[in-house]
Amino acid sequence: MKRQTAIGFALLAIGFGGSWLGAQNQKVVVIHAGQLFDGKSDRLASNQVIVIQGDRITDVGPAGSVKIPAGAQEIDLTKGTVLPGLIEGHNHMFKVGDHAGADFDASVPAVITPGTPFSAPYVTILAMVNAKLDLLSGFTTVRDLTSGSTADVDLRNAINEGLIPGPRMRVATEGMRGSIAGARYFHLVDSPWEGRQQVRVQLKNGADFIKVYAAELRENPDIGHGAPSMTLEEEQAIVDEAHRQGVRVACTAHAGIGVRQSIEAGCDSLELVTDIDPESIRRAVEKGTYMTFALTITKIQAKSRHFPMAEMSKSSFQRALQAGVKITFAANATGAHGKQTGPYHGEEAVEFANMVEYGMTPLQAIRSATSVAAENIGWADRIGSIEKGKLADIVGVSGNPANDVTELERVKFVMKDGQVFRNEFK
Repeated sequence: MKRQTAIGFALLAIGFGGSWLGAQNQKVVVIHAGQLFDGKSDRLASNQVIVIQGDRITDVGPAGSVKIPAGAQEIDLTKGTVLPGLIEGHNHMFKVGDHAGADFDASVPAVITPGTPFSAPYVTILAMVNAKLDLLSGFTTVRDLTSGSTADVDLRNAINEGLIPGPRMRVATEGMRGSIAGARYFHLVDSPWEGRQQVRVQLKNGADFIKVYAAELRENPDIGHGAPSMTLEEEQAIVDEAHRQGVRVACTAHAGIGVRQSIEAGCDSLELVTDIDPESIRRAVEKGTYMTFALTITKIQAKSRHFPMAEMSKSSFQRALQAGVKITFAANATGAHGKQTGPYHGEEAVEFANMVEYGMTPLQAIRSATSVAAENIGWADRIGSIEKGKLADIVGVSGNPANDVTELERVKFVMKDGQVFRNEFK
């Protein structure tokens, strides 16, 4: 208790401690919701009550049918719409500008702009800020697709221990690439056996899943714009070893050969898909492969490309949607606020509007960031929906996101693990 008190005073001193301290004595909380989307259904339910004990939902249903425990703290969200906490499927907490935050060793600092060095401690502080921004914007869980080191493990653990506020994290530690292409902050794999070894190394270092940079996006129509970074045998070995160890594999495979090879290798998810042909989509559906697209950042990056990258992304998304691919929400947020490289941390919800513009219904888009996203990261049993027994991750907005999905850009209430981190409904 003395340690908790000391931590509490420290957190208050840096402006992080209010909700954390309040949660220490929180026992039973009841939320009264004007409208509720449970994360799975095709409609909103009106006049609902959610009972929370500790970090879990213990009951949910129509007002009048749910017993309110004596002495419970009651939160009035009757003027809003309540949803499950949002899940960001492709995130980089340590990303600084266009460089991964951990794209350095002790002598080679990362840079946010050319000639402006930032040390590893500074980038770690920035990652803490990013984590808080994501949480306050309604993303209670994120999947970090590599920081180039084990710094993401430390951030995840610090959040889990209550030292700093942030979303629940699934981390990949050091991603892997082949020798043909890929950023230098991914570990180089040059044989199937080295791939297997690196899976074991990353899991020992604390990884929750394995990240493979399977293909680099290039302006080369002869190979379908997706230059594979490794051989099929290398990628198959990585996936097989990860699955033997009981973890999932996320493969960044933008287009062409890289996409087809990653599906064949058995990757659980294809990341940042730009161009995928109908036959590959058919195979992905057959195998149950998840996909992320990051449409917003693709639109922005397309301005500096010499091929129709945005149009390819739109067409691929629409083909995948029509075919029944399991599409997971992803914004791939950049860490350079104000730079036109993509949505910044805390602004990821702008992705919903593009998903709807390209053909999803608002509730389909929301499911991509709730129940579908939870399945993708292997946590469907604990998050992604408002159900009895699930973790109490809940967000609230003023309007009706089933009619206007941009409401999710204006989140006013955030609860994670039964702790309130934001409430503008008071």
